[in-house]
Amino acid sequence: MADNFDKEMAADLFTLVDEEGVEQTFELYDEYETDDGILYYALVPYYDDPQDAIESDAELVILRAEEDENGEDMLVTIEDDDEYEKIGSIFMKRLEEMYGE
Repeated sequence: MADNFDKEMAADLFTLVDEEGVEQTFELYDEYETDDGILYYALVPYYDDPQDAIESDAELVILRAEEDENGEDMLVTIEDDDEYEKIGSIFMKRLEEMYGE
């Protein structure tokens, strides 16, 4: 029943547009905030059909939250390899802790 839908169970979805203007929907998998307040998101592609999700080679996408010149929140690609490796390692450790090795 739609009236009993628990909003806590709803997925956190993000529709992102790549450099070519292609939109894709992602689901929030995890988030991490550094001691200096930088927020990172780990996302996976979202599929309406659960079977599609099972059959996909879903990759973890890691993005950093920033504000644009208008103060609007946006997600950006991490360009610095060292930063990406550091944050990627943190997310992988957290995922191992959540789901076991």
